[in-house]
Amino acid sequence: MEIRERYFFLEQEPCVIHLPEKPNGFGVLLIGDVNYSIENGTSSWVQHPGKSLLLEELRRAGYTVFSSNLYGRHWGSDKALRLAKRLYHIVMKKEILNEQIHIVAEGMGALTALELMSEMSSSIRSAVLLNPCLDLPLHIGLEREHKFFYKRLLRELQEAYGVSEEELADAVACKSYHHHPSCVPVKLFVPTHERKERKTIHRDFEAKRLQEGCDVSLSFHLQDARVKLANSIVQFFRRYEGSL
Repeated sequence: MEIRERYFFLEQEPCVIHLPEKPNGFGVLLIGDVNYSIENGTSSWVQHPGKSLLLEELRRAGYTVFSSNLYGRHWGSDKALRLAKRLYHIVMKKEILNEQIHIVAEGMGALTALELMSEMSSSIRSAVLLNPCLDLPLHIGLEREHKFFYKRLLRELQEAYGVSEEELADAVACKSYHHHPSCVPVKLFVPTHERKERKTIHRDFEAKRLQEGCDVSLSFHLQDARVKLANSIVQFFRRYEGSL
């Protein structure tokens, strides 16, 4: 019987390695959004129709995909970053993989991805960011007009960072792409229906990296274009695999 996944715990956080049938030797670190979870021998991406399609496409293309719960709604906290680094080193010891990996990060997960790209740039080939949160202070500001969601966000942030509401602004001040420079090639995929204010942040990120001479591209897509999205991600990864 084919083993498709290996589940294990790291610092009491559930983790998973999705194994391809024919490995190509490259790994992909998956960092999920606020609703991402791994539990009871499955994950929210495995259960989600569109995201499972992307996962299967990556497996079919030969990628070994690995991920951790990262303490749930971590919002790019330092402890989530530390665990992501540890997961990388554990997987490099467990699996026969090239030490330069790719990243797929969704939403909130992009905050951790940005710091990894800055601190571990020599270990990361490229990154795909799906509707990413690129600037946490700006994100908090945009949520203020939605009273219920704003209060919930503040509670999640206080728990993730272990601070009071009064200390929160200082704790998240550097959680922005402006504070984590990197020239790791990046491709952003953003739904066409996303709010104008968030699209502006994505475009500003693209403009900044272009000005710095770094590889970056921003694509807007329809929500149901899942097959096309999966193929685009695989093609993007392959573009940066010429050098071992």
